[in-house]
Amino acid sequence: MTTLDYWVIAIFSIGILVAGLSMSDRKPDMQSYFGASGALPWWMSGLSLYMGFFSAGTFVVWGAIAYEQGWVAITIQWMMAIAGFLIGRFIAPRWRQTGVLTAAEFVQQRFGSGVHKFYTYVFLLMSFAYNGAFLYPVAKLVNVSTGLPSHYAIMLFGLMAVLYTTSGGLWAVIVTNVLQFVVLTAAVVIVVPLAFDRVGGISAFVKAAPEGFFNLTGGEYTPWFIAAFGLYNMVFIGGNWAYVQRYTSVPTKQEAKKVGYLFGLLYLISPVIWMLPPMLYRLVNVDLAGLENEGAYLMMCKEVLPAGLMGLMITGMIFATTDSVNASLNVSSAVFTNDVYKRINSGATNRSLMWVARLSTLTFGMITVLVALMVPAMGGIVQVVLSIGALTGVPLYGPAVWALFSNRQTGFSVLFTTIASLAVNLFYKFGAPLLFDISLNRMQETVLGVSLPILLLVVFEVIYRNKAYRVPDVAVPDSSRDTDAGSSRGKRQSALATKTIGVTLLGVSLIIFVLGLFATHGRTIVLATSLATTLLGTGLLVSRPRQKRNADSVL
Repeated sequence: MTTLDYWVIAIFSIGILVAGLSMSDRKPDMQSYFGASGALPWWMSGLSLYMGFFSAGTFVVWGAIAYEQGWVAITIQWMMAIAGFLIGRFIAPRWRQTGVLTAAEFVQQRFGSGVHKFYTYVFLLMSFAYNGAFLYPVAKLVNVSTGLPSHYAIMLFGLMAVLYTTSGGLWAVIVTNVLQFVVLTAAVVIVVPLAFDRVGGISAFVKAAPEGFFNLTGGEYTPWFIAAFGLYNMVFIGGNWAYVQRYTSVPTKQEAKKVGYLFGLLYLISPVIWMLPPMLYRLVNVDLAGLENEGAYLMMCKEVLPAGLMGLMITGMIFATTDSVNASLNVSSAVFTNDVYKRINSGATNRSLMWVARLSTLTFGMITVLVALMVPAMGGIVQVVLSIGALTGVPLYGPAVWALFSNRQTGFSVLFTTIASLAVNLFYKFGAPLLFDISLNRMQETVLGVSLPILLLVVFEVIYRNKAYRVPDVAVPDSSRDTDAGSSRGKRQSALATKTIGVTLLGVSLIIFVLGLFATHGRTIVLATSLATTLLGTGLLVSRPRQKRNADSVL
């Protein structure tokens, strides 16, 4: 990378930090800090959900599949689009209807304190491992790209994320998510036409592509695997506690639907844009083997991007990956404050609750940094954690999603489903290969992880068939959610978030414009991207006066 790339990384990093800190509320309460006062615009929540599900692994893991097998990498990710549409139609509005602040609160209301404690403590323990697993690849990306030692990168970007998440709560997470979406999208949009130009255009690519490169399925990625993967993502995105927060923080059920629909629409379009560069790189270099193909995306970026634009791409990938950490920190703190501390100290004041909220966010952030620092000594723990995540997604989150629609499940049935499914899945993942030399392939592992908990829940539906079947109504009105003061605060924060995003986007467009002026090639697409970003930022600022008047009318 060039000196200009390093400057771009530094400037964008500072800009993201300042934008996040600007969302600090001097007099927050639990609902504003963890739930955006129920006033989160659906488009912000949808973009945040999209970015919270994103990581650098999107370009590394899926990019490697795209380089090796082509279009199948896009087919797999299209299952996330289908999941998003189904979540928008069925699951997201159900979560909003419950009226809860966290998914843990729903579990408490639905199944009681014993079940609530089990899921709460399991979620908190696993979140530490997940966050460390997500933060470590960020450090490796920075290390490979800039030469900065991994442990310094972990501390630097980890502390930045902790700082603005602790200061601004959910609003800070949302604002930085939206900004990172625009930055990353701008970088990716610039790469694609330059990559096509590098290989001689679309027709040259189609003619020179390997046989079967545009098949929808292939190799171990069979239709059975893809179907199971889609079902897994519907449950994981629809039930993961960090993502549930995106459905419960919007004003209405209709807006909760739009959150899911926006996620689905983005995953219908973006995989094509993301996966084309590594697919095109197959024509530039056919010699990547083994783990080398994981770098296909970045190699194409280095091949075609003008000076400074590589820094833009790296910045987008870095902060897009930390989005998952930010979202998890906020919801983990919400679960601890609302579902652990508040239940132990039922008479706690708002002031003490907010102290606990910020202190727990800071503490969980420090633990995340420590876990990420220990990853090299643990040897391969990232892949182990992520593999466990794939095996535990449906067993952990499936019962709660099921309970949104069925009143037949009990505390015993959901605990049995989770514990039995986890035990069987982990046995086949780690025990069976050692004891009996039996290993499941990727398709079998995915189908087992998805089908077993669903089958157990169906069995319990049959066992409890004599119970009255009705959609549960667990909504418990929270007076703090709908008060005029809470509504006014939420609308003001929404207007401030829109202003912050708009102003920052104008700064982003200016930097891209300057980079375009100095570009030795691809100047037209760079300047066009700058113009589009300028129009987007201006549009948000123009819409803000109307938002502010709406907020003032509540007072």
